Amino acid sequence: MDVAVLAYDGVFDSGLSALLDVLDGANAMRDELPEPPPAWTVSTVGFRRRIRTGAGHLVETRPVSTAEDADLLIVPALAERRPDALLAQVSGPAGAPLRQLVAETRQRRVAVASACTGTFLLAESGVLDGRRATISWWLAPYFRTRYPRVTLDQTRMVTTSDGVTTAGAAFGHVDLALAVVRMRSPALADLVARYLVIDERPSQAAYTISSALAQSDPTLAAFERWARAHLDQPLSIGDAARAVGVSERTLQRVVRRTLGTSPVRFVQDLRVERASHLLRTTNLPLEVVARKVGYEHATTLRVLLRERTGETASALRGR
Repeated sequence: MDVAVLAYDGVFDSGLSALLDVLDGANAMRDELPEPPPAWTVSTVGFRRRIRTGAGHLVETRPVSTAEDADLLIVPALAERRPDALLAQVSGPAGAPLRQLVAETRQRRVAVASACTGTFLLAESGVLDGRRATISWWLAPYFRTRYPRVTLDQTRMVTTSDGVTTAGAAFGHVDLALAVVRMRSPALADLVARYLVIDERPSQAAYTISSALAQSDPTLAAFERWARAHLDQPLSIGDAARAVGVSERTLQRVVRRTLGTSPVRFVQDLRVERASHLLRTTNLPLEVVARKVGYEHATTLRVLLRERTGETASALRGR
């Protein structure tokens, strides 16, 4: 399998390195399997012979034209955390050659992949329209607003939809590279993960900070503050809407537009976040923790914790 990894000015250093290191490790470990899969031929391509990374390092590249023969084009993330600056870069003149490359690659039915902020570049090129994607959880509100034609699931760590694979979070590049290996050989992907001591993390849900998501909209931020002050009480969307000065319908619309979920589910996320914190930092019985976050029965909280975090209450307490 021929893999072209695109290096461009401002690329996220760790993302680029993680992709190259994991795929190189997979090639090195192939022969440890009874039936080794074919090797990956990996090349770093760019629009110039040398590019400068986000951290200022110079990287030698092969001509981007050589990517035409690749079976997969991987676009690492851009080293930019500020949403406004990120959108300006991926949509502006500097991003035009990258957008064109991604679009033309998909027109040839060649698979493409990216992670974290790189997913914005894929979306800006149009290759994610009508497809599913994932993104770093804290960028999800901005992504959802700009690209309404993309079905976004910010809880997933890696997702593939019709030849386009995306991964969330900056260090989701490791998960992305392992997913590439897993497509060819699940056994080799497991072996690489063991050697590199990489835990399986299929979801970003356990890492999400709900309050950070809420700050992207004033109404949502006010609702989040109200909900936190009333976590130990039964939820009333009507009371919440009146407290923040909007109608129930407006509150529902704002939460759905920004987070892609309902107010009830958002409050459940806040309750899970608070319960997880109490389990890790106190010796309170689960029944007491449940009441502090608005549940009369501990069983309800136990089920919700497993559903949202993938862990049991005992495992969270063990941390």
